[in-house]
Amino acid sequence: MDWFTAPDYWLSRIVFQRGLAGLYLLAFLAAALQFRALIGARGMLPVPDFVRAVPARRAPSLFQWRYSDRLFAAVAWGGAALALAMAAGAGDAVPLPVSMLLWLLLWAAYLSIVNVGQTWYSFGWESLLLETGFLAVFLGNDDTGPPVLVLFLLRWLLFRVEFGAGLIKIRGDRCWRDLTCLYHHHETQPMPGPLSWFFHHLPKPLHKVECAANHVVQLGVPVLLFAPQPVATVAAGLMIVTQLWLVLSGNFAWLNWITIVLALSAVDGSLLGGDDRPRPGAPLWYVVVVCAVTALVLFLSRGPVRNLLSRHQAMNRSFDPLHLVNTYGAFGTVGRVRDEIVVEGTDDPDPRPGTVWREYGFKGKPGDPWRLPRQFAPYHLRLDWLMWFAALSPGYARDWFGPFVERLLEGDRDTLRLLRHNPFPDAPPVHVRARLYRYRFTTWAELRATGAWWHRTLVREYMPPVRLRASAT
Repeated sequence: MDWFTAPDYWLSRIVFQRGLAGLYLLAFLAAALQFRALIGARGMLPVPDFVRAVPARRAPSLFQWRYSDRLFAAVAWGGAALALAMAAGAGDAVPLPVSMLLWLLLWAAYLSIVNVGQTWYSFGWESLLLETGFLAVFLGNDDTGPPVLVLFLLRWLLFRVEFGAGLIKIRGDRCWRDLTCLYHHHETQPMPGPLSWFFHHLPKPLHKVECAANHVVQLGVPVLLFAPQPVATVAAGLMIVTQLWLVLSGNFAWLNWITIVLALSAVDGSLLGGDDRPRPGAPLWYVVVVCAVTALVLFLSRGPVRNLLSRHQAMNRSFDPLHLVNTYGAFGTVGRVRDEIVVEGTDDPDPRPGTVWREYGFKGKPGDPWRLPRQFAPYHLRLDWLMWFAALSPGYARDWFGPFVERLLEGDRDTLRLLRHNPFPDAPPVHVRARLYRYRFTTWAELRATGAWWHRTLVREYMPPVRLRASAT
């Protein structure tokens, strides 16, 4: 069946699958290292409470039938081990049906985590990893050439990622239309990186060029993915360059890297040298399965297409509980100012104006004005990201901020491991409070004079001092 496979994409298939496995590895590691404090049995939003309230049909997951921290850890660490093996080429060392089963296990394990992760797993790149991972199940291995239909579905996904992001911008904040959004974005984005300060201070005409180039790449170039080669390869290359620019300018977990991996699947591998090894034709059962999956994905694409055409386009929405076909987009609105929550504690049993408060340090989000932002992406610091949303509005933190503070007052080890600095290493504080500060990047002159990357000004109290309630006797 010469029509079914595309042998020229053998290298693209390998690079895509190995890269995807690497991203799975990071996702499972982040789950294994952070879950106890976030969604564990004693976490801020415990999985057992969630599954009692949400039926399995709305959030299918292994943990709907049984949950324990030990089982969750086994799934997360087992997923990481399997992802590492797939990144090393295990999928090409086994027969095609076994390879498909291994990819399906990765997808099912991560789906089980995402569907009980609640607000900690509400980001678009979770659905994007699942949708991409589902398609990877059917891309084949070294036993057969990659199916044309699956390669098309990967381009269809990449098109929706880029075009959806472009539409949400051009329909959203006016600054995207007048090309001024990047006057603010590098400073107000959720988690700046080590180069964000420098990107912010680029000349304003260059910021306008960045904006215009973004519109071209997200609104014009995606259409070229469906053009003949080498046009599709050039389009994919432009997307990769744009995503690498975003990688340098901030921390967006694995969003940029999975977009790069998707773009690599559209690159014509024959341009780098052919693969002359003879392969048997695709088995009939495989052809039937791939055709059925293609029909399913196209059918489920109705919701995302309607969303793209809607004037009320939604960002990062799943249309089915399995996250098979989703809609994507980011930064339809860009903040003009940056507020940050600073969490402090004291061992003073009766806080007064002269009380000394000591600040907790977070790994990724801005805190100490003299600390240069660090690079963490593609690793995802879930608490730090949610702290950014909490600063936008207390409503985003209604469910978890109180439990977070309670665990600081208890000196909970799992919660403290999510932080960079615990100012109370010997005993937990008696009181904890939170204050809202307005942050801005310093100027070149301020940096030279003070060595500070940020300037901050107190805005208001975010949460008054609280302490643990006395135990009932």
